[in-house]
Parts: sequence; structure tokens; C-alpha cells
Amino acid sequence: MVSFFCLILHGHLPFVRHSEIPECLEENWFFEAVTEVYLPLLGSFRRLQDEKVDFRLGFSLSPTLTAMMDDPLLKSRYRLHLENLIRLSELEKRRTAGSPELNRLAAMYEERFLLCRRLWKDLFQEDLIAAFRDLHASGNLELITTAATHGFLPLMENSPEAMRAQVEIGCRSFENFFGERPRGFWLPECGYVPALDKILARAGVRYTMLETHGLLHADPTPSFGPYALARSPEGIVLFGRDPEAAHQVWSRTEGYPGDPWYRDFYRDIGFDLEQEYLKPFLYHGGQRMATGIKYHRITGSTDRKELYDPAAAAGRVQEHARDFLSKRRHQAERLSGLMERPPVIAAMYDAELFGHWWFEGPAWLEQVFRKAQAEGDRFTPAAPSDLIEKLPPEETVSPQLSTWGLKGYNEMWLQPANTSMYRHLELASRRMKDLARRTPDAHGITERALNQALRELLLAQASDWAFLLAAGTAVAYAARRWKLHIARFNQLEEMLRNAQEIDDAWLSSLEEQDNPFPFVDYKLYR
Repeated sequence: MVSFFCLILHGHLPFVRHSEIPECLEENWFFEAVTEVYLPLLGSFRRLQDEKVDFRLGFSLSPTLTAMMDDPLLKSRYRLHLENLIRLSELEKRRTAGSPELNRLAAMYEERFLLCRRLWKDLFQEDLIAAFRDLHASGNLELITTAATHGFLPLMENSPEAMRAQVEIGCRSFENFFGERPRGFWLPECGYVPALDKILARAGVRYTMLETHGLLHADPTPSFGPYALARSPEGIVLFGRDPEAAHQVWSRTEGYPGDPWYRDFYRDIGFDLEQEYLKPFLYHGGQRMATGIKYHRITGSTDRKELYDPAAAAGRVQEHARDFLSKRRHQAERLSGLMERPPVIAAMYDAELFGHWWFEGPAWLEQVFRKAQAEGDRFTPAAPSDLIEKLPPEETVSPQLSTWGLKGYNEMWLQPANTSMYRHLELASRRMKDLARRTPDAHGITERALNQALRELLLAQASDWAFLLAAGTAVAYAARRWKLHIARFNQLEEMLRNAQEIDDAWLSSLEEQDNPFPFVDYKLYR
């Protein structure tokens, strides 16, 4: 019996763009992702294409991520960022000339950054969206979308207009960049509530992905759990995340990325070397930050890290790719004996795991597809739509509230550090609805102000701010961004509600700074 392996990656970053200042440390999140995740993955995918290696996977690109990929200001700043990395690696080659092992690693980074520049500038012409579009058109990637600003939808259940706007603007963003409505929709944080079923169907979504227990606790319980496609009452096809494949890659203790021969994420020369030496490459005149140049391997639970050995790490990549496929085959054989139809094994991961957190991740992924083809057995990689066509769902179920966050529900987004956000967000949603109701057909500056109010509300709803506050990471920035967008929304709402004159120059400055979704339409809140 043929079995199918469906890999789905989710690419997302919060919208971070600060045209009002010359450099912003948090913009580095995007620059790191381009250098460490998206260019390496796109390079791997192009090599597989060129060498006629068959590969198929789903890939979600969030609207905020694609907005940043398309932004001229961020492109120009990334260009400078990449040149700085090349200069720093050249300097490191000179500094480490007396240490052969370190010098080889410095040369490795110089070669890597030069390759990134060739990919970015020469092959992709600084247009990553076009590169993804080509892979989508070829059929190797099945691109899908997610909510506009990755808003955490389960906590918007009391504001259906907010849920609908997040979903619909996510779909319109995809259509804007890729010329068609998305077939699939990645729920932010895999957060599902039953109220989403009608909203997704109304947006034309064909399928979505759930955390395992969202399906296992469905009514009725699906006969084969996450290993056969099911449909929702509104006809949305449901993919359940396979816990075995997730554990092999995600587990902190047993997952592949924790192997002692792989590169250590946390040891970076930005914190190890003299600040004066690094100062020309740091932001704000010398604030320490990760540079991406890391010379040590994980080694183990010790502060005494050994130097990274690229050849040894490459050997582990080969072993782990073989191990992953072997375990999926055994899993498929075991499931086939229990099922009346071929099993579906859906593995879902954050894209940033591959290259950023797990340096060797893109190479591992490439080897998984190479080995799957070379071994030529009955275990087939597939994109989500392939499976819907070959193995259409036979059961209709009603999934339950679930996420892939802390403990599987809403806890990560309902912590003491972030709960106060939601009363403001819900009130803002009610006010946005009232504005849209009272102004059914605005024009000119009033229409612009209404659309900008919706942009500010969408940006305030991003799940990232609540997550960062709960995690204790970039707390000051997350709090500042959330308060900024709520304040801007409130200011616009008060002016519109009271029919005050809106200063065109001030509104233009907001439109320039907070500028995703040029197609946004406030009437979605009617």
C-alpha cells in the first residue's frame, strides 16, 4: 500500500519596519531570517529542481512576511546588512589566521555570505516573492497563507468581524502577491475554534491544519485520528499534525537539532569578542547583538563548547535524513496494518527552525527529498492538494478548541504579562465595527483614515506581541509596538467619530510607517 508524507512549513515574522529611524535592532529579525532561512531554503529548492529531484511540500508565507520581502526600504537595508556580514567575515579571516580551525570556520562564513549575495542579487534579483512564485508555479511548493498579522484567532471569538478581517485580508494579500486565492490557510499558532469554520469557508479556503488533539477531540472522533483526512461541517479539509514526526524534529532533548555535533545557536562572536573590534558592525554605536557568525558546536549541557566541525555535522545530516525516512516508513507500515486506506503522515514545522535555530536544517531537508527519491519505494512526498485529490476525506467531524502552543490551548496568550491587552483589542474591534457601520461609503481622506485605522488595529492584534510578553523576550519592544498601534487606532477613531479635521501630512506619515496591505478595505468590518 502506498503511503504519503506531507511536509508543511510555516514562514512568519511580525511586521517590523521603522522608516523613521536609520537603523532598528528588531529589523535584524527579518535580515537574519532572509540570510539563514529563506535564501538557504530557496537555494536548496532550486538545486533540487535543477537536478530533477522530485519534491513536494506545503509552505505558508504570512502576509506580514511577504510585505517585508516586498518592501523597498527593507530590501535596501538588507543589502547593507549583507555587505556588512561579508566585511565582518573577511575581517574574521584575517583575525583568525594564526588558528587553522577557527580560520576554516571564518572562511566557511565568508563563502556562505558570498553565496547569499549571489542568490539574493544575481539569481533572485532581490525578489524573494518571485522566487517563491516560480516554485509554486512549478508545483514543487504549494504556497498557502495565514491571518493578516498572525492574529491569535481563538481569542477573537467575541469579535467575529475581527476574525473575518484577519482571514480575508490574509487571503487578499496572497492573491495580491501570487495572483490567485489560496487553497490552504495556516491558522496562527494552529489556533482553532469552531467559529472559524464558517469564516474559512466564506473566504474560499479549501483546507487547514490542526494540532493533533484538535482532531482527536472532535465530535465524532475521526476513525483514524490525524492519519486520514477529515472534513469540517462547512467542508474544510482538515490535516492533523503527526506527533511522531513533530517529536523527532522539535523535541528539545531527543530532536535532531539538539545533536552535539550541530552548531550551537547561542554562542555568537557578537557576544564573545571585544566590543571595540565589533563596533563598526553593531547597531546604535555598539550595542551587542548576534552577528550570525558562530564557531562552536552544541557539545552538550556545558558552557565549555567545542569548535564546530562542518564535516562531522554534514555526516550527521546524512544519518538523520536516513533515520527520519526510515522511521516514517516503519510508521506507515504500522499504520497500514490498522487502516483501510493509505495513511497520511503530515509533519508541520516553523520555517525558522530550518537554518536559524537549526543551522543544518536546510541541508537536512534537502537530503530527505534526495534520499526519498533515491530509495524509490512506496513512500511518497506530497503537497496537501495532492492528498485531497488522491485520498479525499470520508468523515465529517467538528474539531475542538486547540493550539500547538503551551499545553495545547490558549495559555501562552493568556499570561499575567499579556491578559490586559485583550479588553483594549476587543473594544477597538467594536469601535472599528461602529465606524464601518456609520460610514458605509467613505471617500477621500475619510476613507484613507478608516483604512489606516484598520491597519493599526490589525498590527495591534498580532499574536507576536502577546507571545513575546509572555516569553519574556524583547518585552520592551513588544509592549511599545502594541501600545503604539492601539494609540494610533484610538486617535484615528476619535477623530473619525467626532468628525474632526484630519491632518493630511500626519495621516500620510502613518500610512508610510505602518504600510502593509495597500488593498485594505475598512468595509470588511461592516
